[in-house]
Amino acid sequence: MKLSERVTSMQASPIRKLVPFAEEAKKNGKKVYHLNIGQPDIPTPASFFEAVKNFDEEVLAYSFSQGLPKLIKSFINYYKKYDIHFEEDEVVVTNGGSEALLFSLLATCDHGDEVLIPEPFYTNYNGFGSSAGISVVPITTKAEDGFKLPNKETIQKLISDKTKAILLSNPGNPTGAIYTKEEIYMLRDLAKENDLFIIADEVYREFVYDGFEYMSFAHLEDISDRVIITDSISKRYSACGARIGSIASKNKDLMKEIIKLCQSRLCVPTIEQIGAAALADLGKEYFDETVEEYRKRRDVVYDALSNMDGVICKKPHGAFYIIAKLPVEDAEDFVVWLLKEFDVNNETVMMAPAEGFYATEGLGKDEVRLSYVLNEKDLKKAMDILEKGLEVYSNKK
Repeated sequence: MKLSERVTSMQASPIRKLVPFAEEAKKNGKKVYHLNIGQPDIPTPASFFEAVKNFDEEVLAYSFSQGLPKLIKSFINYYKKYDIHFEEDEVVVTNGGSEALLFSLLATCDHGDEVLIPEPFYTNYNGFGSSAGISVVPITTKAEDGFKLPNKETIQKLISDKTKAILLSNPGNPTGAIYTKEEIYMLRDLAKENDLFIIADEVYREFVYDGFEYMSFAHLEDISDRVIITDSISKRYSACGARIGSIASKNKDLMKEIIKLCQSRLCVPTIEQIGAAALADLGKEYFDETVEEYRKRRDVVYDALSNMDGVICKKPHGAFYIIAKLPVEDAEDFVVWLLKEFDVNNETVMMAPAEGFYATEGLGKDEVRLSYVLNEKDLKKAMDILEKGLEVYSNKK
């Protein structure tokens, strides 16, 4: 029977599609260092689990479609710490950042519309676009330029009468890039001049290093009705499995329409919302310690990559990812080879081939994304395995 083009045209996740090779390696007794996925190993704050344990209702009932009022208030209080001010009818709780992104696209774009996205980008942006019948138009950025945006004129040429929004993550996944004020102001001007929404994926807001200054698109008051902030507790609190995200916007008409989408899936799980609401009480010291830990991990990976023959990468200043250009023709073939045929003391490493993070055909074929979410000891081992693997792989060709 014929399946829908909507589903068959969707891209398989480059982050997860090679998982069967990793599982086979584990069955064969290998230890696999997972640098392919952004799953932090930092403990989830105890307050999340304490709140869940203290849940004592006799019936696990539906929550509100918009989200638990207690959790919405906790998000509002969280944003206030960044001088971002939302009201209760300007925030909805979603099933993770993924649903937040999908709902934002569905609410702003019709079938056949276009969305501009700087590439390389979080690969699921493409999947969300495909499932909604929206075309992704890439704004190409390059590693050698630190993944900075091209000039305004270059981006303007990509805008058509079908363009409805600019979608981007800041700090960036998979690049670790942080947009400057000048770049943010440029996108603001483009949105105003071309009647576009800006969908800002800011889930890595805390993870900024090296004294770089972070600026939210929510700080742009003159386009507040055009800005949609998508967010998640997954990486911020190392709570990926809770699947709690949010959408926030000063555009009240837009938020009323997004509520319809929220109603169609009834609600976000009640218990996870209760746990998430308790996280708002965490102090600044929690983030200071977490960010410092990731900075040290970043340095381990970047320093190692910088000293490998033929590897090209720029130091990322945000999030916990790095894109590296390897001295190989096909990064996916290399990653599969590492899992199937190579090990050091019965240990190997898994990375995400970067080709799937680009919309432009041919780009990223020799690149990988590494997620530095493991502890320093494991990252050092993984980098040693990668370096030795590159030597062997190059000599076998």
